[in-house]
Amino acid sequence: MDPHLLRTFVLVADRRSFSAAAAELGYTQSAVSQQIAALEADLGVVLLSRRPVVPTLAGERLLEHAGPLLLRHRAARADVLRAAAGPVGRLSVVASPLACVPAIARGLSSAVLDGLEVRLRTVARERVADEVASGSAGLGLVDGITAPSDPLRLPDVGPLSGFGVAEEELVVVLPAGHPLSHRDGLALSDLTDALWLRAPVAVPVERLRELAGGGGFRAALRYDGEDLHTAVNLAAAGNGLVLLPASATAGVARGVPLIAPRVVHRVEVVYAGPASPAAALAAQLRQPPSSTPPGTFARGS
Repeated sequence: MDPHLLRTFVLVADRRSFSAAAAELGYTQSAVSQQIAALEADLGVVLLSRRPVVPTLAGERLLEHAGPLLLRHRAARADVLRAAAGPVGRLSVVASPLACVPAIARGLSSAVLDGLEVRLRTVARERVADEVASGSAGLGLVDGITAPSDPLRLPDVGPLSGFGVAEEELVVVLPAGHPLSHRDGLALSDLTDALWLRAPVAVPVERLRELAGGGGFRAALRYDGEDLHTAVNLAAAGNGLVLLPASATAGVARGVPLIAPRVVHRVEVVYAGPASPAAALAAQLRQPPSSTPPGTFARGS
């Protein structure tokens, strides 16, 4: 299948309109219709009903494959261009909201002092590997919750290298006066009936349910921003509990350590290409920092 035709099909199916897709692509509606007809002729099936414009059963199945196929195509193109490119002095880095822990921040600072121009931006956790594979970023930092020394479950998006660079304990931010705030440690099972803050910077409620092996963990207030201090302040004011890495609450709010299940906050670095500024920076981040906050340590696994 021609990836160009596949991209057009995905856009028409998403917009439910040939004319809207044509306007977005800068084509005439006739050209878009011809591309869809060519794809249907190649496969020998009708992919879109025309009135209204909706995917057929065959079209729905193709849509399930289209995303991974197009991503692989972008990743292959990016990989080839990286192999042909010469040395560069700048690097685009993407990080999930809680990935830039103190040890990582110090590593990035060292890279800048070494003359590398680093541009850092925040993206959703599920987007980090995609951005690196497609060439939109040279290096990615992704965080998540896992058993100690266990790798994160990342999507298979292409030939990427990666390893763990930091792990630290998790703490639950409780409002002042909460009945459990006096404890030295908490089990997640103690908190299934509590209300939780839903925010991109916090451990997702769905992940809490998965860790606890059951339901509960009702969402309270929803905060769609990515400012960590705002999320911590909302939790401390009683708008819902949050589970965060210990370094995220240092000097801001008191967090009670999570002692069961035995899980940690882990950060991994992902990159493509064995000889690149990304690979060099990844190797630098892999080195144990000269000083680390309590509960934070570099991992080479």
